[in-house]
Amino acid sequence: MADPRGFLTVRERELAPKRPVALRLRDWREVVDPANPELVARQASRCMDCGVAFCNQGCPLGNLIPEWNDLMHRGREREAVDRLHETNNFPEFTGRACPAPCESACVLGINQPAVTIKQIENSIIDQAFLNGWVQPQPPSRLTGKTVAVVGSGPAGLAAAQQLTRAGHTVAVYERDEEPGGLLRFGIPDFKLEKALVARRVEQLKAEGTRFRCGVEIGRDMSWTELRRRYDAVVVATGATVPRELPLPGRELAGVMPAMDYLTASNRVQSGALEATPFDAAGKHVIVIGGGDTGADCVGTAHRQGARSVTNLAIGKRPSETRTEAQPWPVHPTLFEVSSSHEEGGERRYLASTVEFVGQEGAVRALRVAETGFTEEGRVPIAGTERLLDADLVLIAMGFTGPEAISEPAQELPRGARGAFARDADFATELPGVYVAGDAGRGQSLIVWAIAEGRAAAASVDRYLMGESVLPSPVGAHDRAFA
Repeated sequence: MADPRGFLTVRERELAPKRPVALRLRDWREVVDPANPELVARQASRCMDCGVAFCNQGCPLGNLIPEWNDLMHRGREREAVDRLHETNNFPEFTGRACPAPCESACVLGINQPAVTIKQIENSIIDQAFLNGWVQPQPPSRLTGKTVAVVGSGPAGLAAAQQLTRAGHTVAVYERDEEPGGLLRFGIPDFKLEKALVARRVEQLKAEGTRFRCGVEIGRDMSWTELRRRYDAVVVATGATVPRELPLPGRELAGVMPAMDYLTASNRVQSGALEATPFDAAGKHVIVIGGGDTGADCVGTAHRQGARSVTNLAIGKRPSETRTEAQPWPVHPTLFEVSSSHEEGGERRYLASTVEFVGQEGAVRALRVAETGFTEEGRVPIAGTERLLDADLVLIAMGFTGPEAISEPAQELPRGARGAFARDADFATELPGVYVAGDAGRGQSLIVWAIAEGRAAAASVDRYLMGESVLPSPVGAHDRAFA
């Protein structure tokens, strides 16, 4: 513990400044500027190095947070990145796109603002890349075993990197034109610039991982053939089936799943598309769903020049502070203002969608009512309906599970939340087939995807070699069942 009195002398939670709204709406660059090293060291000094570090338990990866906080406070950045990489393959992804359950579990948060763990994590890894400290780690020997990883999101990339470093020959199959999954095509650049994804993919390639992009298993290659070619298969396809809103008018043009909208926008930014077919410029945009995907749609619509942006949530506005039902160290549901909501638009709670109203085959308005609560659940209150102008309606209500495998002989049974069933070692009932990430646990956090990718890799390594040299997050095994 570098400064035993740090949490007493530095009581304020300081965050790096965000770029001004007027400026950042003119481009797609990340919203937050890099943190000043002195600020990072000062915030790291607030870590109490608790006897029982609840932040470690709050993080599915088991990140060694007090250790790298101490190293950053002491100015030992080179050692801090090594400690960070011991448990996390891609801290620049979690530092930007994870809601930080570690900060909710921070003991300091009992009576002070929590340590800025995400910011410190970002600073460590950004400095590491800037100084050339992140280098490929190819295996010293090959085992002769082969593994196919289907899907190149955070779970697939983590599993592939771990298995490659263990000496197995790994091929990642991705149906899109570039690797990264939702990291590349789902999350907008203003939250996660794609150069960060590309440099990690290059690191994996330099270590020996092979990528087969533009190949969809079940269409371009059968699942049967895939299993025949490889000694083991890791299914990391994510939970990509969107939750629908089957109401009158759903078929109207301009009503679509949020991810279709975000994916098209990201392809324009990468140069893969010349123009998006779902441009929000000059339109009244309504986003249904109050989560991260909804916020990403709000920020994207602002940058495309929407005439108005309204974000609807069916439930009550969350509390700004913990309630008795969500005591420390539980990760609470709180009212948060994302960078996208800072940029404008309107947020409405207790808003139930009743009907999509169209004209000449396209949506023109949304009929909404106040939400009421009954024994059957949340229902629209009769007599409270009103129309909201809408030229583009984005359904951001989450996902129901992974897409089905197209071959009956290779289909995996479903568990809870519609995900593929697996045991505590991530193994399915098909020999040599494992499931990691959202495909096995349902829609979840990026930090859980990486944790499960690492844990599944250790199980695959054990299956192939009889024992494993790979570390595995204990929490991921404890909660492997979907």
